[in-house]
Amino acid sequence: MAYSLLGIFGIFLPLIYGEGRENALRRLLEEVNKSPDMPLASIFSVPFRRDPDFVYRGVLLNQIHQKCAVPGSWTALVGLGGVGKSQLAIEYSYQIREQSQKTWVFWVHASNAVRFEQGYRDIADRLKISGREDPKANIFTLVHSYLHDKLMGQWQLILDNVDDAGFLFMAPKGGHYPQSNGFGDRNSQPLLSFIPQCQNGSILITTRSRNAALKLVEENDIVKVDPMEDSLALTLLEKKLGVQGGSSDFAELTAALEFMPLAIVQAAAYISQRAPRCSVREYLEQFQKSDHKKIRLLQNEAGHLRRDWEASNSILITWQISFDYLRLNRPSAADLLSLMSFFDRQGISEALLKIQPEEESSDSHVAEDSEEDILSGASQDDQFEASVNALREFSFISVSVDGTTFEMHRLVQLATQKWLEASAQLEKWRQRYVKNLYTVFPIGEHEHWGKCQSLFPHAKSAVTQ
Repeated sequence: MAYSLLGIFGIFLPLIYGEGRENALRRLLEEVNKSPDMPLASIFSVPFRRDPDFVYRGVLLNQIHQKCAVPGSWTALVGLGGVGKSQLAIEYSYQIREQSQKTWVFWVHASNAVRFEQGYRDIADRLKISGREDPKANIFTLVHSYLHDKLMGQWQLILDNVDDAGFLFMAPKGGHYPQSNGFGDRNSQPLLSFIPQCQNGSILITTRSRNAALKLVEENDIVKVDPMEDSLALTLLEKKLGVQGGSSDFAELTAALEFMPLAIVQAAAYISQRAPRCSVREYLEQFQKSDHKKIRLLQNEAGHLRRDWEASNSILITWQISFDYLRLNRPSAADLLSLMSFFDRQGISEALLKIQPEEESSDSHVAEDSEEDILSGASQDDQFEASVNALREFSFISVSVDGTTFEMHRLVQLATQKWLEASAQLEKWRQRYVKNLYTVFPIGEHEHWGKCQSLFPHAKSAVTQ
């Protein structure tokens, strides 16, 4: 048995016939431990330190453990940017490491093909896979084959930030991706085929896009990550500020930040850096002064040591990256988001959104969308539903239980308006919002009182803007 493993481990061992199984295995282990091309212990490649202030989100972590414990499982954490998906994945990684030192844990930042490839190269280096330094080597094949081998033992692979899964379904252009070498005979295979599907490993994915998740996992394998419960959000703020039993100002601030972990960490860092000249009460008063003040505070990028170097620590900038993606890939959804950002955050009816302007927008992306829909035979209703689904996939909006109205986080609305301002589109969509509201608002007669009541928050919002 020991002799049959020599080729797998890539080492040379003199054959001594009749030495017995135990002696042969002992000599093999000695040679393996001496080999510079063999990892001496199981690998833990999570690139972030454990957060001592992590707040235990029991239900979510239990779901992750339960799903990932199934051999060969693929699980996806899906939720709005800044809601804590990567932080959950980091904590989960450390927990399974504590449970089993023999489990190998690998972390790959998978926002695009280049970062994905770099992650695989890092794995090959950490595992000291033989042949990885060959200029003609296919690094994806090497890693895939190594992880697929049962002798490798149990492993967990985290694919972080797979917000656009499209690149995983594409074959390399010209036989290679940037900074990679030829794929040999397998160069027509998509990258997805190099993610091992085997019983000795499991995959955990984080993504903002439900659509991206459903390209990789089953519906039942999605764990939805929402903003924190109010008590947990309060605990997070207290931990980050080093305070126990904070005042009512703490609870008020976490509510104003809509219980979003990234926004809470951001605010705590701002307060800590300016203490004692800034307190929770003073931050809250500044935050509540105006939307302009909210935006300025939320653009601060301090406070997070456990985010990828490409990711912003500002929750506004984090969301605006997703807005840009929508503008490029689903312009009609970006338009719908732009319009919705001006209404009151709750009770936004379909009627308020589906009114078409008298003149078609001159923006080229609208024309592209319209042409695409005409060619596919899609109606305006179909296009509206597709746009709604795109926004729901990124958790930018939610739908009421009866399906008749929409809701948004107020902070998402602010981020959208700031994004529109940067592209000189703010006034255009503000005017569209006012026109739509004017068109739908009934005359002030008694029989219209119920409708007037439902529209009043949106009219009030128009006045305040």
